[in-house]
Parts: sequence; C-alpha cells; structure tokens
Amino acid sequence: MKMNGNILLHHGSGGLMMQNLIHDLFLANFDNRFIRSLTDSAILPGKPGRIAFTTDGFVVDPVFFPGGNIGKLAVCGTVNDLAVSGAVPLFLSVSFIIEEGFPLSDLETIVKSMASEAKKARVLIVTGDTKVVPKGKADKIFITTSGIGHVEQEYEGISHARKVRPGDLVLVNGTIGDHGMTILNARESLRFSSRLESDCACLNGMIRKMLKGSPGIGFMRDATRGGLAGVLCELAGKTGLGIEINEENIPVREEVNGMCELLGFDPLHVANEGKIILVAAERYGKKILEIMKKDKQGKTSAIIGKITEGHKGKVLLNTTSGGKRWIDIPTGEQLPRIC
Repeated sequence: MKMNGNILLHHGSGGLMMQNLIHDLFLANFDNRFIRSLTDSAILPGKPGRIAFTTDGFVVDPVFFPGGNIGKLAVCGTVNDLAVSGAVPLFLSVSFIIEEGFPLSDLETIVKSMASEAKKARVLIVTGDTKVVPKGKADKIFITTSGIGHVEQEYEGISHARKVRPGDLVLVNGTIGDHGMTILNARESLRFSSRLESDCACLNGMIRKMLKGSPGIGFMRDATRGGLAGVLCELAGKTGLGIEINEENIPVREEVNGMCELLGFDPLHVANEGKIILVAAERYGKKILEIMKKDKQGKTSAIIGKITEGHKGKVLLNTTSGGKRWIDIPTGEQLPRIC
C-alpha cells in the first residue's frame, strides 16, 4: 500500500506516530532477524580477523536524480567505502533527519530503494534512528549510514597502499564524472542530454571477484568527491611515488566531456559514485582488467597509467595533444551537496 500525506513533527516524537512509521515503513522494508528486536544496539555475529567500520552523511540536492536517489546513494556509498578497504560489507545502520512536510510517498520510495540496494549488495540494515525537524530547519531529508565489514588478513593493507611499487599499473572501472554532471544537470535544470545519469552503484561484487581472481591489487579507493584527481594526488602524497596517466586512456562520456568544456569543469575533478581507482602489479594488470570488464559495473574499465619513481609525490598527465601537465588536488568544493 502506497503511503500518503506528509511527515509531521509527531513522526519524530517517540510516540505512537513514530512507532507506526518505524513498523509500517522502516521495519517492513529492512526486516531481518537483527533489526526485528528494535533494541538500542544490534547484537551481531563476529568473525576471526579484522573489522572495517565506516560512516558517511548524505545531503545530495536534488534528492531524486537520474540513476538514483539519496537512499540508493547512501547504501552504495557506504558499501563501497568498506569494499575498497578489502572488506566484505555485512551490516549497515541508517539515520534519517527529515524535514516536517516531506511527502511520505517520497520517503517510502527512498526506503524501498535502500532495501533493494542492500539486498543486491548482500548486506543487512540492522539498526537506525529517525529525527523530524520543523519545516525550514533542514532541507527535505538527510541520511547518515554506518557500515561494518569483515577483512581477511591478506587484504588488510589495501587501503593503506603499502604494497604500491614503481611500475604498477593504475586502473579505473569505467567512465568518470557521470555522477557530478548528472547532479548539476538536474539541480540547475540545464537540460543537457537525457542519457546522462549517475553511476551510483554498489561495487562490492565486482571488487570481490577481482580480489579472488588475482593477488596483484595493492590499493583501491572510490573516486567520490575530488574525483580521479583527488584520489591520485592523495595516493602520490601517501606513497611518495610519482604517478603518470594518459588522457587518451581515461574513459569519459561524450555528454560529460561536453558539459565540462561548456561549464569550465575538469572531468578529472568531478565526483563519481560508482567508480574505483586501483593499483595493480604490472604482471596482473591485464588479468584484473579482464575480470572488471566481465562485470556489469566494469564494462568500460581501462588501464590509465602507472606508478613511477620520477616526480615523487606528484601526478603527471600526458595530454591528447602531446603535451604534459601536472594534476593538482582540487581546492574547495567544486559542486556542493553532490552526495
């Protein structure tokens, strides 16, 4: 049954209306044996090895956009943060801050999309919280998600880039800048190509295939705010090594490239929500690329560069025109409320 009406302050009061919202919407969609008890803390099974724990807040504007919504984004973002750390995502918590007057039907759509993405990613939403604030004290809805995952010993160092060496290859699992330009297009009603949509997706399935299919992965990071440039500059600074990438090998959609040229953005700096940057030993690069290309989320994957001993701590771009330029870490917020 489709929910009607709007969120009222009473929905966050702790009383009957809040209890009905929790049971009729959240529990109905997130139902599993852990959340069903509705206790203050979920009691979860443990495993030998390390635990990965992450949290993230989502304030994207607009709430609904081509390719997703704030709920899908919240689940995918947290799952991916765990997965690029070498973890198997297991459990999520969800906190909602909802503005009075927000349509219940929109909230239901968001919750159902979260449940759907969690199911696809094989994670459970096991606990959460709901707050309602007076109209004008927030902007529609904000969501915070936290996630827990299990890390096997052999993958513990991936997020720290300890195994990155000169000669290693740099790969990306597809076209960059899709999410950022989609949000800008929707927010400002720019009416660019209707084919433009966010790349928002859970990548843990593809990442697990890569890790199990090849021992050569030394680093992974999802290229969200700050984009490809942000990740590579951070990696160069962390390792003290140089990075050299080739512009002609970096996959960018024609629509994204056109928008960036017209509006003065650099695709390398634009946010993504379904793209990872990874570094792999040269002898394993082609094997890993093959695994990525067989997955739905990696069909346009590419090897875009390599780790070098020269220009330590810096990122160099070989341009399509035959020139070279340094890539700097983005300064400030290019596009606010992008995730």
